[in-house]
Amino acid sequence: MRVVQTRTLQARPIVAGALRLTPESRVVAVRLPFGGLVWQRPTAVVVEQPGVATRRLPIIDLTRRAQLGVLLGTVVLTVVCLIVASHPQESYAVHA
Repeated sequence: MRVVQTRTLQARPIVAGALRLTPESRVVAVRLPFGGLVWQRPTAVVVEQPGVATRRLPIIDLTRRAQLGVLLGTVVLTVVCLIVASHPQESYAVHA
C-alpha cells in the first residue's frame, strides 16, 4: 500500500439541454497507520455537445495562486532581511 496516492476523478455528469457537463477533480490521499488525509480540488469541467468536439475547460484557482504569491514574497523578504541583518552596522559619529 502506497502512503501517498494521486488520481483524477470525474463526478456524475450533469445534463443541461443538449450539453453534458462532467466535473473533474484531482485527489491526493495520504494513508498512515493511525489515519489519513484526503485533499480534493476541482481541476476542470468536461463539456460534451452533439456535433461538437469534446472540450475540457480548466478551473483556475486564483486564491491558491495568491496564497503562493504571498508565501513566496514572505520567503524573499525574510531572506533579504536576514542578509541585511548579517552585515555589520557602520556607526556614524555626529558632531555638533
